[in-house]
Amino acid sequence: MTDTPRPVIDKRRSGPAAAFDPRSKRWTNSAARIDPKKSQNARRNYEQYLALARAEALAGNTIGAENYYQYAEHYFRSLSSDQERT
Repeated sequence: MTDTPRPVIDKRRSGPAAAFDPRSKRWTNSAARIDPKKSQNARRNYEQYLALARAEALAGNTIGAENYYQYAEHYFRSLSSDQERT
């Protein structure tokens, strides 16, 4: 027989027992909990982009205004989806 080193096998995470490892369950479903700061940030961003869009529209830049309105709409939809979950 030869003296070849045997491969090291990590027995802690091998086989079906690895599914029951408590570290694998540290991530939770984000839809189950709503971060209040997230909705506040979404509202602030919505109002910010809406103000920018209005300023661009008053300056006569319709393309820039439309761009900002699209960003505002994104945050508006985010606010609506947060309210439906509560």
